[in-house]
Amino acid sequence: MESFRKGEDIHARTAALVYDLPPERVSSDQRRNAKTINFGLIYGMGAQKLARELKIPVSEAKAFIARYFERLSGLRAFYENVEIEAKRQGYVTTLGGRRRLVPDIHSSNGQAYALARRQAINTVIQGSAADIIKLAMLAVAHDAELQALDARLLLQVHDELLLEAPMATAAAVGERVAALMGNVRPGGQELSVPLVVDWGTGPNWGVAHQ
Repeated sequence: MESFRKGEDIHARTAALVYDLPPERVSSDQRRNAKTINFGLIYGMGAQKLARELKIPVSEAKAFIARYFERLSGLRAFYENVEIEAKRQGYVTTLGGRRRLVPDIHSSNGQAYALARRQAINTVIQGSAADIIKLAMLAVAHDAELQALDARLLLQVHDELLLEAPMATAAAVGERVAALMGNVRPGGQELSVPLVVDWGTGPNWGVAHQ
């Protein structure tokens, strides 16, 4: 959370923690490995899958995951709390209030239980991210200022919104969309980290991405 508030590179910060290095000494490969595990564990990636992704032995992947949770103890506590709540309620809830039932969280079948645990954690994290982008879409689509700038929402791709606007108003549109997206409050609550929004303009999506 501190890293996000400071605007730090979260993957480099994670790599520094896991590899016991100052952030400035983290290599591109180490950052890439940390990024893989940061995103992978959200989807419940295990040691075998991580080993395949990073092309390392399973024993090394297990050690990597153990070190990750050892250094990021708050994250381990968060995962455990999601599991406890899922067992207590039989469902988990996103920040926006959507529920997902996870009946197999009580299964005696180890594989079914593991899947339910992954689904619970993934729902809380990725489901909340989905809440955020959907609320951003609604805010953008209904904004009077954007309508006055002749902007039109075309696409949502993962955490991106693509709009069409006259070149003369494109910069103003970008500023306004960034402000709206950064001010989303899922479930009416203010997030404890900032929602940072990058934007660009151009004659097509590729150029706007540069």
